[in-house]
Amino acid sequence: MMTEYLTWQSELATQKFAERLAQKSLLRSANIQLSGDLGSGKSTFTRYLLRELGVTGIIKSPTYAVVEEYRVVNSSTEQKIWHFDFYRFNDPSEWEDAGFKDIFASEGLKISEWSEKAVGYLPTPDLHINIQIQDNDQRQVTVNAFSEKGRLLLE
Repeated sequence: MMTEYLTWQSELATQKFAERLAQKSLLRSANIQLSGDLGSGKSTFTRYLLRELGVTGIIKSPTYAVVEEYRVVNSSTEQKIWHFDFYRFNDPSEWEDAGFKDIFASEGLKISEWSEKAVGYLPTPDLHINIQIQDNDQRQVTVNAFSEKGRLLLE
């Protein structure tokens, strides 16, 4: 496991980190899990990342829907992206019924907020990003790479 510790001084730092990740071609099929307190910036980070990847239109947090799917078409390639929010995930039968197992087994980028609510169902992530609120709106961020892909995404 590789760990990177960051301090995001402002929302601009959140945006810059998202831009850095979006430049990596390996991100197209990564599994990223986000954790942190309510209001820590998980959705903000995800919006910046999706914008940088080419998602247009409204990017909403899937708090009630649990998952939002996006498709980005660039020249001859299509990028599939799934944004999960497991904040309201309580019923394990939802996992199978909603087809989440199949989604996580397929190609594409998977970003999960509140991944700790789906422990035991989610596969091991390539990256786990924990965002903690500090004084003055700063964020203390711990990024753990759990795979070779995750390690390469951090380089």
